Amino acid sequence: MPFRFFENRIDPFADIVDGARPRTVLGYIRSELMPYRRWLPLIALTGLLTALMESGLIFYSGRLIDLMTTSGPAAFWQQHSTEVLLALFVVLAIRPALVMLNHLLLEQTLSSNLQEQVRWRAHKHLLGQSVGFFQNDFAGRLSNRVMQMGPAVQDSVHMTFEALWFSVTYVIGAVLILSQIDIRLALPLVLWVIGYGFYVRHIAVKVGTASERWADGRSMATGRVVDAYSNIETVKLFAHNRQEQDYALSALRRLRLRFQRFLRLMTMLAFGMNAINGLLILILVGPAIWFWTLGTVTIGEVAATSALAIRLNGMSNWIMWVTIRLFENSGIIQEGLRSIAIPHLIRDTQGASVLPRRAGEISVRNVTHRHGKNDNGLQSVNLNIPAGQKLGIVGKSGAGKSTLANLLMRFDDPEQGQILIDGTPIDQLTQRSLRQQIGMVSQNSALMHRSIRENLLYGNDTATEADMVRAAKQAHAHDFILTLRDSAGRLGYDAHVGERGVTLSGGQRQRIAIARVILKNAPILILDEATSALDSAVEVEIQEALQTIMQDKTVIVIAHRLSTLVNMDRIIVLENGRIIEDGPPATLRASTGRFAEFWRMQRGEVRSA
Repeated sequence: MPFRFFENRIDPFADIVDGARPRTVLGYIRSELMPYRRWLPLIALTGLLTALMESGLIFYSGRLIDLMTTSGPAAFWQQHSTEVLLALFVVLAIRPALVMLNHLLLEQTLSSNLQEQVRWRAHKHLLGQSVGFFQNDFAGRLSNRVMQMGPAVQDSVHMTFEALWFSVTYVIGAVLILSQIDIRLALPLVLWVIGYGFYVRHIAVKVGTASERWADGRSMATGRVVDAYSNIETVKLFAHNRQEQDYALSALRRLRLRFQRFLRLMTMLAFGMNAINGLLILILVGPAIWFWTLGTVTIGEVAATSALAIRLNGMSNWIMWVTIRLFENSGIIQEGLRSIAIPHLIRDTQGASVLPRRAGEISVRNVTHRHGKNDNGLQSVNLNIPAGQKLGIVGKSGAGKSTLANLLMRFDDPEQGQILIDGTPIDQLTQRSLRQQIGMVSQNSALMHRSIRENLLYGNDTATEADMVRAAKQAHAHDFILTLRDSAGRLGYDAHVGERGVTLSGGQRQRIAIARVILKNAPILILDEATSALDSAVEVEIQEALQTIMQDKTVIVIAHRLSTLVNMDRIIVLENGRIIEDGPPATLRASTGRFAEFWRMQRGEVRSA
């Protein structure tokens, strides 16, 4: 079978320019079907021919009965053998080949690729969102939306071609056949189809609304459950098992109610469909028998009409089920678009340049960023950090220290002003090239649920094994890495560290994070409370290692522990988003300013206010 040929007509993971997503269900599905535009007409054509052939077989079965009745057993084969053999060839050869081609196109070319294409594009789009986007939603809900979107889109498109398109064509064929028999038989079917269409639309709209609410409830419940699992250490630390159970239970109760409302509609639907289908048999078969008694319709035509009525009876249930599924999927897609259709707040400008590896001079020009509030953040900050300078940043919580680091990484864009690296505004650079030139270790560095090796090589995937081990040794991580063994029996650098690195201590995670940045070897280095999770003995060793890797780099060190800043070239003190002091450490210690006050407080010479 030529499965692979048809499967490989489309590359679902082809790289595309990630632009704005349509916010409507039909618009979104249309955008996802663009790679298949050459194949959709052929899928429609083969589906059309298949449906017409199906209705034609019923018509021919009625004709066959009439031929048998009029010819009699003795003359039947002599008079009609050629016609019957031709019909047999169509049934045994042409029909299977046409059905096979339709399924190859529909299932191998379309369905086998569309589901993962939707998931991949949705995931790729979300990865491009800002850090703040993920801070304002459940990771579980986002992942649930990504995973549900693929099957919902694929199922909708597949059923549209396999069921709706086939059914519409079949009904048209049935109307044409009944018109050939007696126009008075076709009219009741047309009226029934119109009434059936209104009923389906009425129920399906309600189902679509109920489905969207059900999908939203499912995403919320998933988000709450995953949130508890992701923070299980905090849950156990505060003995909040019961609270987390109640938190998830409220979402599950809401989910149950929404599912029950959905099932009520399905029960009402089952009753309505049986009533409508009984009416179909009555208005088709009854008149056909009546016309036979009048001599205007043959026995074969009555048989064909009865077969069509029974086939349409079964098909109407199928169409209703498909329509309900389509509206159900529409609800799932609409719910998913609440995340997938949100445009990126931080985007590369058109024609953004790539930042080459250069000196690393940083200029902050009149930058204001208050996170949309009236407190915290930065206010009219001007700062120049020459290439190769080691700058320490000091200030109370909320003074704007981490805000400055996040703006430099372009996790957010300043509300006013601009930041330049080597004379180029960072919003004119690609985000990828900008972040490749900056190494950052934060206070709570998380690790991927992968091996130690993969986590280290995240900093530089082209590094050799020797480079990786050397970086681990510099970060004083090599020795404890060799002792690791995970639940699957993997050892050392192959051991997996659990979600966010939970199987390691805070100090171990931090040393691996530092080793990862050492391996990255970027010209700009940001250390945001990088050694706060380390004990004093290890901190001294790490500080020595950091002094080595700081050579020939532009370094920004954010620290509350002022002893870590004694080797800085320069220190600035932030307060209420403004720079209130700026100078060498020794000069600031000897003054009577805020830094000197902090210094004496940490040495125990004065009490804090």
